[in-house]
Amino acid sequence: MSRLLRSALFQFSLALLIGLGLGLLYSWRISPVTYVDANPAILRADFKDQYRIAIAASYAATRDLARASSRLALLGDADPIAELSAQAQRMLAQGQAFESVQPLAQLATDLTQGFASNPITPTTFPIFNTPIIEFTPTKTEDAPATAEVEIAGTSAPQPTVSFEQTPLVPVSIETITPRPTFTPTAGPGAPFVLVNQETVCDPGMTRGLMQFTLQDSHHKEVAGVEIIVTWNLGEDRFFTGFKPEVGDGYADFVMQENVVYNIRIVTGGSFVSNISMPTCTDPNGTSYPGGLLLTFQQ
Repeated sequence: MSRLLRSALFQFSLALLIGLGLGLLYSWRISPVTYVDANPAILRADFKDQYRIAIAASYAATRDLARASSRLALLGDADPIAELSAQAQRMLAQGQAFESVQPLAQLATDLTQGFASNPITPTTFPIFNTPIIEFTPTKTEDAPATAEVEIAGTSAPQPTVSFEQTPLVPVSIETITPRPTFTPTAGPGAPFVLVNQETVCDPGMTRGLMQFTLQDSHHKEVAGVEIIVTWNLGEDRFFTGFKPEVGDGYADFVMQENVVYNIRIVTGGSFVSNISMPTCTDPNGTSYPGGLLLTFQQ
Protein backbone atom coordinates (compact mmCIF):
# COMPACT_ATOMS: atom_id res chain seq x y z
CA MET A 1 0.00 0.00 0.00
CA SER A 2 1.43 3.34 -1.02
CA ARG A 3 2.09 6.15 1.38
CA LEU A 4 -0.55 8.32 -0.33
CA LEU A 5 -3.27 5.70 0.19
CA ARG A 6 -2.35 5.18 3.84
CA SER A 7 -2.45 8.93 4.40
CA ALA A 8 -5.90 9.16 2.83
CA LEU A 9 -7.28 6.32 4.97
CA PHE A 10 -5.85 7.91 8.11
CA GLN A 11 -7.39 11.29 7.31
CA PHE A 12 -10.73 9.66 6.53
CA SER A 13 -10.74 7.71 9.82
CA LEU A 14 -9.73 10.80 11.77
CA ALA A 15 -12.50 12.87 10.19
CA LEU A 16 -15.01 10.14 10.91
CA LEU A 17 -14.03 9.97 14.59
CA ILE A 18 -14.11 13.75 14.95
CA GLY A 19 -17.56 13.92 13.35
CA LEU A 20 -18.87 11.15 15.59
CA GLY A 21 -17.51 12.89 18.69
CA LEU A 22 -19.01 16.24 17.69
CA GLY A 23 -22.36 14.57 17.00
CA LEU A 24 -22.44 12.91 20.43
CA LEU A 25 -21.42 16.16 22.12
CA TYR A 26 -24.21 18.05 20.39
CA SER A 27 -26.90 15.42 21.07
CA TRP A 28 -25.93 14.71 24.70
CA ARG A 29 -24.78 18.10 25.97
CA ILE A 30 -25.68 20.99 23.70
CA SER A 31 -29.16 19.97 22.54
CA PRO A 32 -30.28 16.69 24.16
CA VAL A 33 -33.56 15.06 23.17
CA THR A 34 -36.54 16.24 25.24
CA TYR A 35 -39.72 14.16 25.33
CA VAL A 36 -42.95 16.20 25.30
CA ASP A 37 -46.40 14.56 25.55
CA ALA A 38 -44.84 11.12 25.19
CA ASN A 39 -46.92 7.96 25.21
CA PRO A 40 -47.07 6.31 28.70
CA ALA A 41 -46.34 2.98 27.02
CA ILE A 42 -42.64 3.93 26.75
CA LEU A 43 -42.27 4.49 30.51
CA ARG A 44 -39.97 2.36 32.63
CA ALA A 45 -41.56 -0.41 34.69
CA ASP A 46 -41.32 1.52 38.00
CA PHE A 47 -42.88 4.62 36.42
CA LYS A 48 -45.69 2.48 35.04
CA ASP A 49 -46.35 1.24 38.59
CA GLN A 50 -46.66 4.85 39.80
CA TYR A 51 -48.97 5.58 36.88
CA ARG A 52 -51.27 2.69 37.86
CA ILE A 53 -51.33 3.89 41.50
CA ALA A 54 -52.41 7.36 40.31
CA ILE A 55 -55.13 5.85 38.10
CA ALA A 56 -56.45 3.69 40.97
CA ALA A 57 -56.48 6.68 43.36
CA SER A 58 -58.40 8.77 40.81
CA TYR A 59 -60.88 5.94 40.28
CA ALA A 60 -61.43 5.57 44.02
CA ALA A 61 -62.50 9.23 44.10
CA THR A 62 -64.55 9.43 40.87
CA ARG A 63 -65.77 5.81 40.34
CA ASP A 64 -65.45 6.46 36.59
CA LEU A 65 -64.64 2.95 35.38
CA ALA A 66 -64.59 3.81 31.67
CA ARG A 67 -62.08 6.61 32.15
CA ALA A 68 -59.83 4.43 34.34
CA SER A 69 -59.93 1.70 31.69
CA SER A 70 -58.96 4.13 28.91
CA ARG A 71 -56.08 5.46 31.00
CA LEU A 72 -54.78 1.96 31.66
CA ALA A 73 -54.94 1.25 27.93
CA LEU A 74 -52.35 4.00 27.36
CA LEU A 75 -49.75 1.83 29.13
CA GLY A 76 -49.98 -0.74 26.34
CA ASP A 77 -50.22 -3.75 28.68
CA ALA A 78 -51.42 -6.99 27.11
CA ASP A 79 -53.65 -7.66 30.16
CA PRO A 80 -54.22 -4.50 32.29
CA ILE A 81 -56.22 -6.42 34.94
CA ALA A 82 -53.44 -8.98 35.42
CA GLU A 83 -50.86 -6.17 35.69
CA LEU A 84 -52.95 -4.46 38.41
CA SER A 85 -53.23 -7.70 40.39
CA ALA A 86 -49.52 -8.49 39.98
CA GLN A 87 -48.53 -5.01 41.17
CA ALA A 88 -50.83 -5.33 44.21
CA GLN A 89 -49.19 -8.64 45.12
CA ARG A 90 -45.71 -7.12 44.74
CA MET A 91 -46.67 -4.24 47.04
CA LEU A 92 -48.00 -6.63 49.68
CA ALA A 93 -44.83 -8.73 49.42
CA GLN A 94 -42.80 -5.55 50.02
CA GLY A 95 -44.68 -4.98 53.28
CA GLN A 96 -46.83 -2.05 52.19
CA ALA A 97 -50.10 -1.45 54.04
CA PHE A 98 -53.27 -2.99 52.64
CA GLU A 99 -54.92 0.46 52.60
CA SER A 100 -52.46 1.56 49.89
CA VAL A 101 -52.96 -1.67 47.92
CA GLN A 102 -56.75 -1.83 48.15
CA PRO A 103 -57.45 0.79 45.39
CA LEU A 104 -55.48 -1.35 42.91
CA ALA A 105 -57.32 -4.51 43.96
CA GLN A 106 -60.68 -2.73 43.84
CA LEU A 107 -60.02 -1.38 40.35
CA ALA A 108 -58.96 -4.83 39.12
CA THR A 109 -62.09 -6.40 40.61
CA ASP A 110 -64.44 -3.78 39.12
CA LEU A 111 -62.81 -4.13 35.70
CA THR A 112 -63.31 -7.90 35.92
CA GLN A 113 -66.99 -7.65 36.85
CA GLY A 114 -67.64 -4.78 34.41
CA PHE A 115 -69.24 -2.22 36.72
CA ALA A 116 -68.16 0.15 39.47
CA SER A 117 -68.99 -0.61 43.08
CA ASN A 118 -70.54 2.18 45.10
CA PRO A 119 -68.32 4.01 47.63
CA ILE A 120 -69.15 4.38 51.31
CA THR A 121 -71.20 7.57 51.83
CA PRO A 122 -71.81 9.27 55.19
CA THR A 123 -75.42 9.79 56.32
CA THR A 124 -76.83 11.78 59.20
CA PHE A 125 -78.61 10.19 62.13
CA PRO A 126 -80.50 12.44 64.57
CA ILE A 127 -79.84 12.18 68.31
CA PHE A 128 -82.26 13.91 70.67
CA ASN A 129 -81.27 15.19 74.09
CA THR A 130 -83.56 14.10 76.91
CA PRO A 131 -85.20 16.79 79.08
CA ILE A 132 -83.60 17.59 82.42
CA ILE A 133 -85.96 17.42 85.40
CA GLU A 134 -84.95 19.37 88.47
CA PHE A 135 -86.67 18.69 91.77
CA THR A 136 -85.96 21.35 94.36
CA PRO A 137 -87.64 20.74 97.71
CA THR A 138 -87.62 23.56 100.30
CA LYS A 139 -87.03 22.88 103.95
CA THR A 140 -89.50 24.29 106.50
CA GLU A 141 -88.72 25.27 110.04
CA ASP A 142 -88.44 22.59 112.64
CA ALA A 143 -91.80 21.71 114.12
CA PRO A 144 -93.19 19.03 116.39
CA ALA A 145 -94.04 15.71 114.79
CA THR A 146 -97.75 16.33 115.40
CA ALA A 147 -97.73 19.72 113.69
CA GLU A 148 -100.04 20.19 110.72
CA VAL A 149 -98.71 21.14 107.29
CA GLU A 150 -99.68 24.63 106.28
CA ILE A 151 -101.76 24.84 103.12
CA ALA A 152 -101.10 27.07 100.10
CA GLY A 153 -101.63 30.74 100.75
CA THR A 154 -99.70 30.80 104.00
CA SER A 155 -96.18 32.12 104.43
CA ALA A 156 -94.54 28.64 104.33
CA PRO A 157 -93.08 27.88 100.84
CA GLN A 158 -94.22 24.70 99.08
CA PRO A 159 -92.05 22.16 97.23
CA THR A 160 -91.75 23.01 93.57
CA VAL A 161 -90.97 20.92 90.51
CA SER A 162 -89.43 22.66 87.50
CA PHE A 163 -88.83 21.27 84.01
CA GLU A 164 -86.12 22.56 81.73
CA GLN A 165 -86.65 21.52 78.12
CA THR A 166 -83.51 21.59 76.01
CA PRO A 167 -83.85 22.14 72.28
CA LEU A 168 -83.87 19.03 70.12
CA VAL A 169 -80.84 19.41 67.88
CA PRO A 170 -79.95 16.67 65.38
CA VAL A 171 -76.34 15.59 65.67
CA SER A 172 -74.63 14.30 62.55
CA ILE A 173 -72.98 10.90 62.93
CA GLU A 174 -71.16 9.22 60.08
CA THR A 175 -72.70 5.84 59.38
CA ILE A 176 -72.14 3.32 56.64
CA THR A 177 -75.06 2.67 54.33
CA PRO A 178 -75.40 -0.77 52.78
CA ARG A 179 -74.03 -1.02 49.27
CA PRO A 180 -76.55 -2.19 46.70
CA THR A 181 -73.86 -3.77 44.51
CA PHE A 182 -70.53 -5.54 44.92
CA THR A 183 -68.71 -5.01 48.21
CA PRO A 184 -65.01 -5.94 48.55
CA THR A 185 -65.38 -7.11 52.17
CA ALA A 186 -68.24 -8.74 53.99
CA GLY A 187 -70.31 -6.81 56.48
CA PRO A 188 -69.81 -7.09 60.23
CA GLY A 189 -71.70 -9.78 62.06
CA ALA A 190 -71.64 -12.19 59.10
CA PRO A 191 -68.87 -14.71 59.79
CA PHE A 192 -67.51 -17.07 57.17
CA VAL A 193 -68.09 -20.75 57.95
CA LEU A 194 -66.21 -23.68 56.44
CA VAL A 195 -68.84 -25.48 54.32
CA ASN A 196 -66.63 -27.82 52.30
CA GLN A 197 -63.14 -29.33 52.61
CA GLU A 198 -61.96 -31.30 49.59
CA THR A 199 -58.70 -33.15 48.97
CA VAL A 200 -57.18 -32.33 45.58
CA CYS A 201 -54.99 -35.01 43.97
CA ASP A 202 -53.45 -33.55 40.81
CA PRO A 203 -49.81 -34.43 39.99
CA GLY A 204 -49.57 -31.38 37.74
CA MET A 205 -50.59 -28.96 40.49
CA THR A 206 -48.26 -27.29 42.95
CA ARG A 207 -47.54 -29.81 45.70
CA GLY A 208 -49.27 -29.07 49.01
CA LEU A 209 -51.35 -26.13 47.67
CA MET A 210 -54.08 -25.00 50.09
CA GLN A 211 -56.76 -23.18 48.07
CA PHE A 212 -59.42 -20.90 49.55
CA THR A 213 -62.75 -19.81 48.07
CA LEU A 214 -64.81 -17.29 50.06
CA GLN A 215 -68.47 -16.68 49.16
CA ASP A 216 -71.23 -14.53 50.55
CA SER A 217 -74.71 -15.80 51.42
CA HIS A 218 -75.69 -15.59 47.73
CA HIS A 219 -72.75 -17.79 46.63
CA LYS A 220 -70.97 -14.77 45.13
CA GLU A 221 -67.20 -14.69 45.65
CA VAL A 222 -65.93 -11.94 47.96
CA ALA A 223 -62.62 -10.10 47.45
CA GLY A 224 -60.54 -8.22 50.00
CA VAL A 225 -61.04 -10.63 52.94
CA GLU A 226 -57.95 -11.20 55.10
CA ILE A 227 -56.90 -14.78 55.88
CA ILE A 228 -54.36 -15.67 58.60
CA VAL A 229 -52.58 -19.04 58.55
CA THR A 230 -50.50 -19.94 61.61
CA TRP A 231 -48.31 -22.89 62.52
CA ASN A 232 -45.80 -23.68 65.24
CA LEU A 233 -42.96 -21.80 63.52
CA GLY A 234 -44.66 -18.81 61.98
CA GLU A 235 -47.61 -16.96 60.51
CA ASP A 236 -48.71 -15.75 57.08
CA ARG A 237 -51.36 -13.17 56.13
CA PHE A 238 -52.90 -12.68 52.71
CA PHE A 239 -56.12 -11.50 51.04
CA THR A 240 -58.62 -12.84 48.55
CA GLY A 241 -59.10 -11.17 45.17
CA PHE A 242 -55.50 -10.85 43.97
CA LYS A 243 -55.95 -13.57 41.34
CA PRO A 244 -59.13 -12.46 39.53
CA GLU A 245 -58.34 -14.80 36.67
CA VAL A 246 -59.13 -17.65 39.10
CA GLY A 247 -61.88 -15.93 41.11
CA ASP A 248 -62.63 -12.78 43.13
CA GLY A 249 -62.80 -14.78 46.36
CA TYR A 250 -59.76 -16.96 45.64
CA ALA A 251 -56.48 -17.17 47.57
CA ASP A 252 -53.89 -19.91 48.07
CA PHE A 253 -51.08 -20.97 50.39
CA VAL A 254 -48.34 -23.63 49.99
CA MET A 255 -48.23 -26.16 52.86
CA GLN A 256 -45.26 -28.16 54.09
CA GLU A 257 -45.22 -31.84 55.03
CA ASN A 258 -45.73 -32.85 58.68
CA VAL A 259 -46.90 -29.35 59.67
CA VAL A 260 -50.26 -28.64 61.35
CA TYR A 261 -51.92 -25.35 60.37
CA ASN A 262 -54.61 -23.20 61.94
CA ILE A 263 -56.74 -20.90 59.78
CA ARG A 264 -58.56 -17.74 60.82
CA ILE A 265 -60.83 -15.67 58.60
CA VAL A 266 -60.53 -12.14 60.01
CA THR A 267 -64.05 -11.09 59.01
CA GLY A 268 -66.31 -12.68 61.60
CA GLY A 269 -63.45 -14.38 63.42
CA SER A 270 -64.00 -17.87 61.97
CA PHE A 271 -61.34 -20.36 63.11
CA VAL A 272 -60.40 -23.78 61.70
CA SER A 273 -57.67 -25.85 63.36
CA ASN A 274 -55.66 -29.02 62.68
CA ILE A 275 -55.27 -28.65 58.94
CA SER A 276 -52.42 -30.63 57.39
CA MET A 277 -51.24 -31.62 53.92
CA PRO A 278 -52.95 -34.80 52.63
CA THR A 279 -51.22 -37.66 50.83
CA CYS A 280 -52.33 -38.84 47.39
CA THR A 281 -51.48 -41.99 45.42
CA ASP A 282 -51.00 -42.21 41.64
CA PRO A 283 -52.14 -45.23 39.52
CA ASN A 284 -48.72 -46.83 40.02
CA GLY A 285 -49.12 -46.80 43.79
CA THR A 286 -46.59 -44.00 44.35
CA SER A 287 -47.49 -41.49 47.07
CA TYR A 288 -47.15 -37.74 46.57
CA PRO A 289 -48.27 -34.61 48.47
CA GLY A 290 -51.81 -33.51 47.66
CA GLY A 291 -53.68 -30.27 48.09
CA LEU A 292 -56.79 -28.93 49.79
CA LEU A 293 -59.75 -26.88 48.57
CA LEU A 294 -61.49 -25.04 51.44
CA THR A 295 -64.80 -23.29 50.74
CA PHE A 296 -66.07 -20.70 53.25
CA GLN A 297 -69.50 -19.11 53.06
CA GLN A 298 -71.31 -16.46 55.07
